[in-house]
Amino acid sequence: MTTPDIRAVFFDIDGTLTSFVTHTIPQSTIDALHMLQAKGVKVFICSGRAPSHMTVVLDMIPVSFDGIVGLNGQYCCDGHGFLEKEPLDPDDVRTIIAWLDAHPDVVANFCESDYVYFNQVTESMRATWRQLGKTAPKVFIDDPHTRPLTHETFQISPYIDEAQQREVTSLCRNVQGVRWHPDFVDLIPADGGKPEGIARFMRHYGWTRDQVMAFGDGGNDTTMLRFAGIGVAMGNATDEPKAAADYVTDDVDHDGVMNALRHFGVL
Repeated sequence: MTTPDIRAVFFDIDGTLTSFVTHTIPQSTIDALHMLQAKGVKVFICSGRAPSHMTVVLDMIPVSFDGIVGLNGQYCCDGHGFLEKEPLDPDDVRTIIAWLDAHPDVVANFCESDYVYFNQVTESMRATWRQLGKTAPKVFIDDPHTRPLTHETFQISPYIDEAQQREVTSLCRNVQGVRWHPDFVDLIPADGGKPEGIARFMRHYGWTRDQVMAFGDGGNDTTMLRFAGIGVAMGNATDEPKAAADYVTDDVDHDGVMNALRHFGVL
């Protein structure tokens, strides 16, 4: 097998870097990140989390990432002034809020770049948050009728099933839904997503798809794994990203990241 010319590797967080079992990052993954950077390969976060919701995880990782693809590709930045973003269309935000008003029992998460809040708290939402353990961010409650008037909203995540997802997206002009958890959906611009977030950095650095590798485990990683030159699904991934990946590695708790990088000769 020819050693690939990988210049950058993009990592999902939950279930890829962090374990749903231990809620920590395996030492082998930390070692792999350091080894990649020592070889001149840039490493990026590529997550559905907002940047402000990544801190609780990034503080656990002794690595300085080269950039962030946040909010499923809608907010991309690094520590050197690079910033490209695409918020939801304000008309679509109003449409989603009107749908939520008509379904008052539905809890939803609203994501700005540096602030994330819920419209309300329910037991189902608390149960999901508990699954994240110590990687769960702090919960804030705010009014979605007022904040979107003065703040860009990049993602709205209602706790709804797939039939409701189809209903609400059909009412919008430019909205798609992506899932990494069965209990809720991330509503983002229809022309966005993790591949577009990766492409923003590719254009910035002049990389081709063959020079990019990506790791993920959830449904919202499927298009990213298909897009990257090498897409790796974790052993604990769901069926959809596994089917889209070039390779299925071991799970996060059994050195999946390190083993895949060695399999392809990147390390």
